[in-house]
Amino acid sequence: MNTVYDFKVKMADGEEKSLQEYEGKPLIIVNTASKCGFTPQFNGLQQLYKKYHAQGLEILGFPCDQFNHQEFDNIEETMQFCQVNYGVTFPMFAKVDVNGDNADPLFQFLKQQKKGVLTKNIKWNFTKFLIDRNGQVVERYAPTTEPAQLEKDLEKVL
Repeated sequence: MNTVYDFKVKMADGEEKSLQEYEGKPLIIVNTASKCGFTPQFNGLQQLYKKYHAQGLEILGFPCDQFNHQEFDNIEETMQFCQVNYGVTFPMFAKVDVNGDNADPLFQFLKQQKKGVLTKNIKWNFTKFLIDRNGQVVERYAPTTEPAQLEKDLEKVL
């Protein structure tokens, strides 16, 4: 696997989707959680999506329950929560593990491409990866990095 476009992921409804559908588009890939202190970042992510979607940006959200079980058990609850509370219109996918033996292959690839500070593992919810139009990881951002802080780097890949 050489780019993020080589991966297949599961949609919230369980249907498999090839990330090749996003080929040529810059992406922000983020592991999310509905009941986390960083959950309000959905607002900032949605603002970036609205501002840059016409220029090709896609944001791909992957709910994750690995950090203090801060995600609903039922994926429909997650989808409704994101839409009702934060107006999320960017694609949200099935719940994944981002670390450990059952880590989703996409997140294994992302972590190999850009290690975090002191570790390659994802430390918490709302770790964000910026992907260029060639499907390569350009940058990795900590959970504490607000979405608006990605804008300068994002504009470089647009």
